[in-house]
Amino acid sequence: MNQIITPKKNIHATITVPGDKSISHRSIMFGALSKGITEIEGFLMGEDCLSTINCFQKLGINIEQYQNKILVHGKGLHGLTAPTEILDVGNSGTTLRLISGILSAQPFCSQLTGDSSIQKRPMNRIAVPLRNMGAVLKGNDDNKLFAPFTIEGRQLKGITYALPVASAQVKSAILLAGIFAECETVVIEPQPTRDHTEIMLQYMGADIQKIGNEIHCKPAEQLYAKKIVVPADISSAAYFMVMACICENSEILLKNVGINQTRTGIIDALKAMGGNIAIENESIINGEKIANIRVKYSALHGTTIGGADIPRLIDEIPVIAVAACFAKGTTIIKDAQELKVKESNRIQTIITELKKFGADITETEDGMIINGVEHLKGCTVESHNDHRIALAMSIAGACALGETTIVDAECVNISFPNFYDIVTAI
Repeated sequence: MNQIITPKKNIHATITVPGDKSISHRSIMFGALSKGITEIEGFLMGEDCLSTINCFQKLGINIEQYQNKILVHGKGLHGLTAPTEILDVGNSGTTLRLISGILSAQPFCSQLTGDSSIQKRPMNRIAVPLRNMGAVLKGNDDNKLFAPFTIEGRQLKGITYALPVASAQVKSAILLAGIFAECETVVIEPQPTRDHTEIMLQYMGADIQKIGNEIHCKPAEQLYAKKIVVPADISSAAYFMVMACICENSEILLKNVGINQTRTGIIDALKAMGGNIAIENESIINGEKIANIRVKYSALHGTTIGGADIPRLIDEIPVIAVAACFAKGTTIIKDAQELKVKESNRIQTIITELKKFGADITETEDGMIINGVEHLKGCTVESHNDHRIALAMSIAGACALGETTIVDAECVNISFPNFYDIVTAI
């Protein structure tokens, strides 16, 4: 599907974006491992999260889907049953990595696969710590694990593991294995990463504590079902935050957005660029902080983004690069080599596609340098079947001169199924 984007201006809108993808995944997984029925409101009905539902249904969990809620009939920590077919995670790296931690401790074998993109993404980063815990993960080349691969469940032992690269998915895989282990597991982070796993496991009864840069997880006797309200996804809100900043005479109010401090790097980055952003009506629900975010058109300027900020905005870098094209001066994004192993090599794809708009952007080994230009020109761009690229280029097109066509735009359904409906309506 190709999507045509026409220029926008004078936008004044109130928008509620879909539920947080990270929290939606975890609500299904942890609900399945809990005793009782977990009711989930605000669940993201995107393709990635539906892959998680599909996998846990194959593991014997009854999951009811309604228009406004999901019911997960949990069977407790030891209630999963051996799948009779391959578990296909589709395009979801979160599903693959987190479920691997759970399956490593089950008394059965599982086979995992995904789409062509997933099969290129490195799984050694979870295989190494899980094998240290006693797990058995087998692929075509065990020295460099890629999907498809098989997990033979084992009784695990707790370990202390220092993450070589800051990764919430790897951390979560280890912690999920840790709740089944014989003794305490400790994960040491080089920089803080999103902590939805820790928050939700604590909420459902696990003993997890953060001490400095260490997360301590004790074996769990049981998790207990609780109602989960999924906040609006700040990664999805980010596209409209940037749109409001760069489209003249615009103001957008984003409702009930999750503002977990491990995820608000996009707000800090835009403020550092001169963005006019206000946080309103803060509250906390099932351990997660939420608020309304009001963003107004701003005269942006260049900045430098790197270091410990990168894990807090890694998914938003494509749209931050779009904002930088409209900013006065130079923006430097560094320490972002993790972008190379996402759904696409995002450093390359961001640069390739923004250059088509006339952007002044240069690749570096770990990021990019962007010099602001007077305007971008509408063009035809490729999504590379990467939802973050399609979404970011759509925002560039909405604020460019002339019409833009996004090729293979249907990949936005992975994280933001109604995105183009909202863009068309505002």
